[in-house]
Amino acid sequence: MKLLHIDSSITGETSVSRSLTAAIVAKLAAAHSGTEITRRDVTATPLPHLDLAAMPGGGGDAASASTAILEEFLAADVVVIGAPMYNFTIPSQLKAWIDRIIVAGRTFRHNADGSVEGLIPGKRVIVAISRGNFYGVGAPGERLEHLETYLAALFGFIGVTPEFVIAEGVGAGPDHRAAALDHADQTITALAA
Repeated sequence: MKLLHIDSSITGETSVSRSLTAAIVAKLAAAHSGTEITRRDVTATPLPHLDLAAMPGGGGDAASASTAILEEFLAADVVVIGAPMYNFTIPSQLKAWIDRIIVAGRTFRHNADGSVEGLIPGKRVIVAISRGNFYGVGAPGERLEHLETYLAALFGFIGVTPEFVIAEGVGAGPDHRAAALDHADQTITALAA
């Protein structure tokens, strides 16, 4: 199995999303001997924001680098992504990575009737989300949640139904943080290997 591990938190060793992705990757690797893991830390080695020169499939070094990222994504059987909530959505570093994998003709296509068809059915994507406050269904901040909904729509657009591991309320005090981590650990334990 080929596994692509993406981290995007800027908080380093204290990152909740990084601890969750590490636990998910460890679980999957333990269940599949010989798992080939590729790790990409988009904070430690940030990608420039997408411009025309960096469009995958174009000419030049920037486009070649973007194409390599797309190919890395396409080659993976499983993709594990750490996505902390920053200002109600994903980190800009993760957005720069996403801009290289959502590519017409490679991960989706426009059909003659105007519909869009995702070209990546069957790929497994697991997203570890950390949120400092409460943004789930029914929570006071629900209308401000633009991370999980964005990623569900984005991956759905290319034919993938992502799985989510969520630690919510990690900034709301030590008891909430402990409960959030316990809930996330239970979700990880329940993930199909």
